[in-house]
Parts: sequence; structure tokens; C-alpha cells
Amino acid sequence: MTALDHDVAAQLKDAAGAEGWSEDQGEIAPHLSEWRGRWQGKTSLLLKPDNTAAIARILMICNQTRTAIVPQGGNTGLVGGQIPASGEVLLSLERMNRIRRVSADENLLVAEAGVVLAEVQRVATGAGRLFPLSLAAEGSCTIGGNISTNAGGVHVLRYGMMRDLVLGLEVVLANGSTLDLMKGLRKDNTGYDLKQLFIGAEGTLGVITAAMLKLVPQPASCVTVLTAISGVSSALPILNELQYESGGQVQAFEIMQRRAIELVLRQIPGTSNPLPGTHEWLLLIEIGNSAALDSTHATEQVLSRAIDHGLASDAVFANSLKQREELWRLRESIPEAQRKQGRSIANDISVPLARLGEFVDMAEAAVRGVLSQAVCMTFGHAGDGNLHFAILAPEHQDALISAQREMEDAVHECVWRLNGSISAEHGIGVARREAFARQKQVEEIRTMAALKRALDPNNILNPGKLLSAGLP
Repeated sequence: MTALDHDVAAQLKDAAGAEGWSEDQGEIAPHLSEWRGRWQGKTSLLLKPDNTAAIARILMICNQTRTAIVPQGGNTGLVGGQIPASGEVLLSLERMNRIRRVSADENLLVAEAGVVLAEVQRVATGAGRLFPLSLAAEGSCTIGGNISTNAGGVHVLRYGMMRDLVLGLEVVLANGSTLDLMKGLRKDNTGYDLKQLFIGAEGTLGVITAAMLKLVPQPASCVTVLTAISGVSSALPILNELQYESGGQVQAFEIMQRRAIELVLRQIPGTSNPLPGTHEWLLLIEIGNSAALDSTHATEQVLSRAIDHGLASDAVFANSLKQREELWRLRESIPEAQRKQGRSIANDISVPLARLGEFVDMAEAAVRGVLSQAVCMTFGHAGDGNLHFAILAPEHQDALISAQREMEDAVHECVWRLNGSISAEHGIGVARREAFARQKQVEEIRTMAALKRALDPNNILNPGKLLSAGLP
């Protein structure tokens, strides 16, 4: 990247408006560092427009002058996709933060890209509805980023990925033209579903400025239970029986290895384990009750049978909102506990449900084959096959960093052998770009590259992310 041309910078500032830009490195700095400190970016100009028309003008200027630009939401991504690594102009959507519309009758909400996820959840609740996307970063991640990365979280089992929650999009293309795809129709078979191109594209095909989101009925109540299980392979039969007994109402089914819980108890003040004894694997289960059905008794019966059959050994139910929050805090604090512990290698993988236990055993052995002092820690969304497989070596940080690439390759090889994916919900960014290119078929990469060239021929949108610069 060359230094930003002075005249181009002036045009971009004018397009963004008087309050819509900054060259203050103190203000820019928080936008340049990834949450765990793995990637550090640089830019001379931060743009922060507050309307779609301004973004359209900005992209038109960038396209005409071939000026690279990186869109950014809440800067909570974990694969470096939101960081301007080579001095690109940084486009923050933080001031695009209005709720344009909410309709309980139509079960939809229209939010601009910079609205924080927790705010969407709050507004939906106020309308008597639920926006079901839920993840640890919901207090700071934004809707535009959630869509651009096709966010997952703890409720995918029941409600699907972010892709399943988007009814419409407003997108500015690289040339500055705006696509209004906001009809919000549940059924529309008139050609390609263009909005799907931009979901999970990590800002490489266009800049999402607003979205029409699907709302669902709020559960009348929840059954929340933490149960100790005999091993990873016990999870699937318990899940299937719970789904049958509850009529498919299981909305969260999270697995946690003992090492992860122990790390939380050491690193996060005020946490406690409500299950006595030492259990290698725990499940955090939540079922959303309808007004007509309380699944508490059915859940008790399923877990009682699981204990009788040796699949589980103990369970504790949340009997109050405070107890529910305490159980969820154990699960949601794992990433923060890892960060406090020191450097770690994060893997966000998915494999077929029946092969979760096989993956854990295979991957732990593969990692120890590279670095015998490594400690593996698994947690995540057992209900949809997505595990977060972390590698730590608290007493051997230098060795961990030196062996990172080899250990990541070893884990990815295990994933591919089980017909899985190396990125279930975090995306590709720069962290997984090379592995992504190895996993995908050549024709898949060529098709993606053709879409990129068609929509962004000058490669100004988040260049070098997801697809490599040397497109096939």
C-alpha cells in the first residue's frame, strides 16, 4: 500500500461529513488492535459516516481512485478480517446506529449496521419478541459485523445462523451504487437471492449498511441445567432424547471440558462450580418453554435415564434467574479466562455430530505430537457440531508460538479427515486464508473469485481478506 493521496483524503473527508472522520491516532488506535492483540493494523484516516448516502459517496471515490478500504463493525472479530493491515482507509460503521423500524405483528426489526447486538435484543424484547442471536460479545459486536461474518453463537441449534435471521439487506457496492434488498418477504422466487452473497462475505463484496431481521416469539420460560456427562460421545443421545421429549425446543446445548471450567474458576472472580466433584465433561442445556408446555419434568426424566444408562453422572437445575446467570457465566467467561491466562491458539471447527468425540481424541493426540507440553481445551456448541478447540502452554509460551503453524495444520488435518470445516462461525479473515484455500475445491475458489471480480473489479473492499490477493 502507498500513502493515502492528500487530494483523495480530502474528498473522503468531505464525503464523510464534518463529524465523520478522524486523523487523531489516539482515537484511531482502539480500531487497530484485535481483541486478543494478535493483529495490529495501521491507517492514516478513519471514516465514520452516519448515513448510507455518505458511504455510497465514499466507496465511489475509493473505487475511482483505487483506494483500498476496510469496513469495521464492533471490532470483535477473531480472525483479523476487520483490521487494516496495510494502511488502508478504515471505514467504521459505529455511527450507523439507528433502529429504523420494529414490528411485532410482522416479526421483524430494521437496524442499521452499527447497532450493537445487545441493543437489537433489548428493542425486540420491548416489543414482546426475541432476536435469538446470542454470543459472548453481544455487548459490543454490531449487526453489520454479525452479518458479514455470518455469526453463530449459542442458539444456532434452534434458530440457525445469522444467515437464517436476515430477511433483507441494504448494501453499498464497491462502485458506490446501493442495493435495496429490504422487501422482507418470506417467499420470493424471482431470481438469485442476492442478499445471501453478502452474508459471510466479510466485507469483500459490499458494505452492509442496514438489515431487516427476523424476530421470533419469546419463550414463556426456560429450563436451564448443568449436567456432568461420561464423555463427548454421550452428548448426542442426550440431545436427541431431549429434542424428542421437548418437541424440538432445545435452544442451547453447550459442552465444556473440565480444563475450561477450572481455568474460569482461576481467572474470573466470583465464579463457582455448582457440581461437586471432578467431572471431565459438562453440558449446559437450555430449553425454551412455550406458554403451553413446561419441559422441566421431561428434562428431569431424560437426565435421570441418562444417569441410569451411564451417559451422565450428576445435574443441577437453575431455580432462579440468578442461578441461570451464574451457570451461563461459567460458559461465557471461557474466552476471557483464556485471554487472561496468556497466549493461546484458537480453533473454531465443525465436524459431523456423531464424530465430535473422535475429533477431540484425534486432535489432542495430534497437538501433543507437535508439542508435548501443550494443553488442549475444548468447549462450544455440541448441538450443532461446532467446537472451540484451544491450545495453551502456560509454562512454554515461546514454544507454543514457534509451533503455532504446525499445530494449526495438525488440527486442520484432523478436521478434514472427519469431513468437517476449519471455520464454523468465526470466518476466514487473514488467520484462516491459507487453510481455507487448501480446504476448498479449486472450482469453489474460482467461483468465489469470479464474484469478487464482478462486484469489486478494482479490489478495494477489504483486500487480502478471505480470498488471497492473487485470485485464480
